[in-house]
Amino acid sequence: MTAKRMAIVLAVVFVAYAVLLGWRGVLLIGTGDPVAIGLGVAVLVIPVVGAYLVWRELQFGRRVEALAHELDAAGGLPVDDLPRRPSGRIDRAAADAAFVKYKDEAEAAPDDWRVWFRLSTAYDAAGDRKRARATMRSAIAHHDKTAG
Repeated sequence: MTAKRMAIVLAVVFVAYAVLLGWRGVLLIGTGDPVAIGLGVAVLVIPVVGAYLVWRELQFGRRVEALAHELDAAGGLPVDDLPRRPSGRIDRAAADAAFVKYKDEAEAAPDDWRVWFRLSTAYDAAGDRKRARATMRSAIAHHDKTAG
């Protein structure tokens, strides 16, 4: 299953969950008991916060996909030629060696969103997902500056 389909399935499941949870909150508020009303309001907040987080993640994915298409059209996507272990995971030593190249590119051209995008893929290949996402946010911000 593709990542896009998985995201759609998860969003649909979340909507069903939010509706059911929201309905429980409404039922609690309808009891008229002050404690139940407080709990009902708290239960209603959970789907709202969850909806915001799901929306934000979907927007992030949409932006990353758009940047990837733009970079691919320009021939600037990094080639996935790193050696892999029998499990299919990228060899960590090879990923670390490739990472240095992309890090040097980002330091040489700090305002170019393309180098930040490629650095993000290098972080991801090296297994550092937290930095990969943060670097991809930088790529998006730099792209927005140059596009706007």
